[in-house]
Parts: sequence; structure tokens; C-alpha cells
Amino acid sequence: MKKVKNEKELLKKALQVGQVYAKNRGYQSFGPTDSFDQKVECIYRLLVNDKLLIPLPADQENGVHMKKRLVKWISHQLPAEHPLLN
Repeated sequence: MKKVKNEKELLKKALQVGQVYAKNRGYQSFGPTDSFDQKVECIYRLLVNDKLLIPLPADQENGVHMKKRLVKWISHQLPAEHPLLN
């Protein structure tokens, strides 16, 4: 897979937007003991369930690929002039 510029920052932004989306959908928010990987998986599965994200093939469903999918998703959600996309 091709390396995305500002990937870490885009992933953080995807989690922020995903958490707001989850909260608006009725999810109570993440607890202080929830790991980063648990948050990634939860938001990924919610977006797939709501058909906002194309699911990964079953053999590629792991943390690394979920993170990349979230980065790609947020890249399409942000306006073209957003600083993380330049």
C-alpha cells in the first residue's frame, strides 16, 4: 500500500470525527480503559455497518488495514484545502 502523507494526523482526525458520529448515533462514548486499537475497530465496524465504509475482505480484517481504511475515509470527508491533505 502507498504511504499517505500525514497518516498519523489523519487517523487521529478520523477517530475524532468517528467518535462524534458514534455519539450522535447513540453510542455512549469510549471509556478511559479502551485502547487505541479498540477505538479503531469500533469506529471501523460502525461505519461499515452504516454503509459509509466498504468492508475489508475477511482475510485482511486487522488493525493495520482498518487504520488505512479510516485514513482513506477521512481523506474523502475533509475539504480539499484542509491542511492535513496538503
